[in-house]
Amino acid sequence: MAKVGILMGSDSDLPIMKKAAEMLEKFGIEYEMTIISAHRMPDTFVEYAAGAEERGIEVILAGAGGAAHLPGMCAALFDLPVIGIPIHTKSLGGVDSLYSIVQMPSGIPVATVAIDGAANAAILAAKILSVSDKELRTKLKKYKQEMKEGVLAKADKLDSLGYEEYIRQM
Repeated sequence: MAKVGILMGSDSDLPIMKKAAEMLEKFGIEYEMTIISAHRMPDTFVEYAAGAEERGIEVILAGAGGAAHLPGMCAALFDLPVIGIPIHTKSLGGVDSLYSIVQMPSGIPVATVAIDGAANAAILAAKILSVSDKELRTKLKKYKQEMKEGVLAKADKLDSLGYEEYIRQM
C-alpha cells in the first residue's frame, strides 16, 4: 500500500516530481503519483485529498507552480503532513510558487522545500516516516554516510590532482 502521495497540477511538473519518486524508490517507500488540479477539477481533488489517509497515505508531496494552491489545499483537507514543492515558473522563476506555498495561514501548515526541490521533499517524507520505522531510519543513515563518502572522495581527488587538472576532468 502506498505511503506517500505525489501530486502535481500539470504534466509539465513531471520532470521535477519524478525526482521525488526516484528518491522514494531508493528508500523502498511505496508511493502513488497523479496529476490533479485543485482549480480545474476541484471535486476530484477534494475526493483525492479527503480520502488519502483512508487509502494509507501518510505524507503528501505536492508540487505546484504559479499560484501554487495544490499543497495548501491538500493541507486543508488531509490531516497528516503535506510537503510543498514550489515549481520553477517562466514569469517569476518559482518565487511566486514559493511564496504561495510557504505563506499558509495559521493552523494549516505546509512544510516547504526549495524551488524544484522534489528530491529533498522525498527525503523529508522518509524522515517523517522513519519516526515509526527503524529500518527506514537505518536506510537514511546509510544514505547520509554515502553522501559524506562522496564528498570525501571528491576532496581526495582534488588534493591529488590539483585544481586545474580536476577542472579539466569535470
